[in-house]
Amino acid sequence: MMDNAHETPVDIARSQGDSGLAEPTERPRMSADIHSLPLILLTVFASVFMLDWAQDFFIPLVLGIIISYALSPLVKQLQKGHVPRAVGAAVLLLMIMGGSGFMAYSLQDETASMIETLPEAAQKFRHTLNREWSGSKGAIDNVQKAADQIEHAASETAAATLPAPRGVTRVQIEQPKLNIRDYLWNGTRGAVSFLSLAVMVLFLAYFLMLSGDTFRRKLVKLSGPTLSGKRITVQMLDEISAQIQRYLLVQVFTSVLVGITSWLAFLWIGLEHAAVWGIAAAILNLVPYLGAIIIIGGTALVGFLQFESMSMALTVAAISLAIHGLEGNLLTPWLTGRASRMNAVVVFVGVLFWGWLWGAWGLLLGMPIMMVIKSVCDRVEAFKPVGEFMSG
Repeated sequence: MMDNAHETPVDIARSQGDSGLAEPTERPRMSADIHSLPLILLTVFASVFMLDWAQDFFIPLVLGIIISYALSPLVKQLQKGHVPRAVGAAVLLLMIMGGSGFMAYSLQDETASMIETLPEAAQKFRHTLNREWSGSKGAIDNVQKAADQIEHAASETAAATLPAPRGVTRVQIEQPKLNIRDYLWNGTRGAVSFLSLAVMVLFLAYFLMLSGDTFRRKLVKLSGPTLSGKRITVQMLDEISAQIQRYLLVQVFTSVLVGITSWLAFLWIGLEHAAVWGIAAAILNLVPYLGAIIIIGGTALVGFLQFESMSMALTVAAISLAIHGLEGNLLTPWLTGRASRMNAVVVFVGVLFWGWLWGAWGLLLGMPIMMVIKSVCDRVEAFKPVGEFMSG
């Protein structure tokens, strides 16, 4: 008893730990992922800033890579037929340029006539709205409109007749005259910028198709000395190539089908410039969700202006909605397969993000970029949760 009375608390704790009555508790440690979160966020923000700042470099680069991925299988088939890669790649690019130029030339008259009717269409739209909703205006709206007109007329009369107060100089603001040279210069500068972008993209795609698998082998060598790292890199590159080629093939097929179907449907109901709207539907079909919304709204407005009837406008919109709905919900998922499907919310948010970052080019390139990101995340162990989150 005397010995126990002189024991310190530390000795008592040690004796209890040795006898199994109590165990020393460890202080909880904070996860290392929390410490790395600021570094991850800083990397993401720096990447977004770099993509925005250097978009004049990245947009042609991504376009050239996508075109080379799309045409590489055809170049390989031509090479099997004893056609050199340089000749086959040049022939394919010239065919694409020639086809696009011929289509633009054949539709220039119809496009010009549609543009010339825009002022008349706007005036017709205003008159139609006044006729459609004139009966729904209340007496308060009419009185308010009359009061605004009287006030406007009175202010103009007072400004023209009353002399300016002493010590006050009357100032008349003149609107600047229309400067045709500025408009022509801006239009020419935009055309030159587009042509320079097209030339850079075509040359980059040509050189990538000409190089063949050179960059692929270099990436495999840079993946590390281990065999597992090289195998993962090869699998990732194969999956990226297969995903992009399948996506582009499906998009081209469905866009052409949507364009032809829309053209025939608009021609059947008597919509003016049906061919132009069919081509617009085919091109905008490359933009997920937003392209269909633009076509549905645009064709509904054109139908309302042409037929001057709300029922016809709804009919045209319903036709566009049915075509894009069948294509987006049935045909495209069936052609792409479940392996390449992505979450609808992720696709929509991703398209909005790339559209905000790169404008119209971001809307077109957003989906292929996200497919590449998903393929990388599915193969890299640290990013597999991100790939799972992006899956449909």
